[in-house]
Amino acid sequence: MWDEVRAAAHAAQSRRITDLFATDPDRAATFSVAADGMLLDCSKTTMTSADRDTLLGLIDAQGLAARRAAMFAGQPVNETEHRAVLHTALRDLTSEALTLAGTDILSDIRATRARMADFADQVRADGWRDVVNIGIGGSHLGPEMATRALSPYHDGPRCHFVSNVDGADIADTLHALDPARTLFIVASKTFTTVETMTNAATARDWLVSRGCDAGAQMAAVSSATDKTAKWGIDPARVFGFGDYVGGRYSVWGPVGLALMIAIGPHRFEEFLAGAAAMDAHFRTATPARNMPVMLALTGLWHHQGCGHATRAVLPYDQRLARLPAYLQQLEMESNGKGVTMSGAPPPAPTGPVVWGEPGTGGQHAFYQLIHQGTQVVPCEFMVAAEGHEPALAHHHRLLVANCLAQSEALMRGRSEAEAREMLRAAGLTGAELDRQAAHRAFPGNRPSTTLVYDRLTPHRLGQIIALYEHRVFVEGVALGINSFDQWGVELGKALATEMAPLIDGADASAKDGSTRALLAFLRANRR
Repeated sequence: MWDEVRAAAHAAQSRRITDLFATDPDRAATFSVAADGMLLDCSKTTMTSADRDTLLGLIDAQGLAARRAAMFAGQPVNETEHRAVLHTALRDLTSEALTLAGTDILSDIRATRARMADFADQVRADGWRDVVNIGIGGSHLGPEMATRALSPYHDGPRCHFVSNVDGADIADTLHALDPARTLFIVASKTFTTVETMTNAATARDWLVSRGCDAGAQMAAVSSATDKTAKWGIDPARVFGFGDYVGGRYSVWGPVGLALMIAIGPHRFEEFLAGAAAMDAHFRTATPARNMPVMLALTGLWHHQGCGHATRAVLPYDQRLARLPAYLQQLEMESNGKGVTMSGAPPPAPTGPVVWGEPGTGGQHAFYQLIHQGTQVVPCEFMVAAEGHEPALAHHHRLLVANCLAQSEALMRGRSEAEAREMLRAAGLTGAELDRQAAHRAFPGNRPSTTLVYDRLTPHRLGQIIALYEHRVFVEGVALGINSFDQWGVELGKALATEMAPLIDGADASAKDGSTRALLAFLRANRR
């Protein structure tokens, strides 16, 4: 099947997207999918209906329907770690029960969420001024991204996020805070993550040095209750979750505690409900009208089919500034694999490089390369019909205009003949006209998708995140890889543990010449 996909993509190389619209007046409708108040437009690509059918045949042959059913049922689809994958259970607000290894995990999940809600209400009522979430990876990117995204709904304490083991991160965060009115959430499932625990120890020392009761000002998102107890954290303020939830999929549960404190338990449930609505759509919609499936097929077409190495995520919403980084982890940690489930080489390149920035700032940074560079970068735009600032509606109108104009410009481009006419009208002639026309031509035919919705609410944000989660799952199934482990993270972490004593002067003779030279320079330049 992959040979058919590659052949179809090769045949599309000479195809222009504008010609597809010219020959099919219904193309926008054919390649758009609606789901619960959102619309995904995949029509600005070189994919035809025949190409889409080829990709649908591929994921069908790879057993998508069975894999999806297995995931939602709690079967161990994370095969290398022999675990179920049930982050979806964290946002299941309606099912009566879901049994895993003889235990109704929905009952446990809801009991934990009720404790979270009680704690969040207490924090919101008790006059805490600031909450600092200390985590890394999924324990940081998820709650930070979502909390920033939903800032119009904040009515609780200010929330801050620390992740980097670089001391500058926590030092800059603590600098302006009142220790007597600051609560810390330490998010580490095992309570052993080096970066998180180093920052947590610094926070504890900061509290103690200022006469505060550190144990009373810390909560934990962890399943290691023995370790949290040693830190003096009250068990009532410790919130754990099962090993069926991976870190980058964990914002829906206790990892989202900072978000719940910021927006309140009711709004947090709206966030969960949005994700649950996308889960239901993903499970029931036919493949060609299924939003996660179509977003995945577009990604497979561009990366594995056409060979475009990167993917730009471009939210035209300043509050989604951290979404590209969040999706970068979601996709690259999930599908950045070098072997299939069986241990064989994958049938095609795996995950693309994912990056991006919010519009319109990105337009003045990297859009030059996207429009006129020599490599094609598929773009994924997203924008709301309205913002949260009615007094600044003219700003939002300009924002939307820029978003739609950029996707149109990427598709249409500008021929050199059109550039010549434009310059001739401006008074240029002769050799100067010829020279300038080449610089003002745009190749066009650059693909993009656009996701539109009414407004960025908790419900909509939940939908968007779940959409991308399921997109990653579909792409992983197509490639035959395990999207739910992350062994590639381990080697560097293990070597870092070995490296730390060498920085202080331990014998480095077993290291390579480059590492020895770098260590020598660093030692010589430490005060």
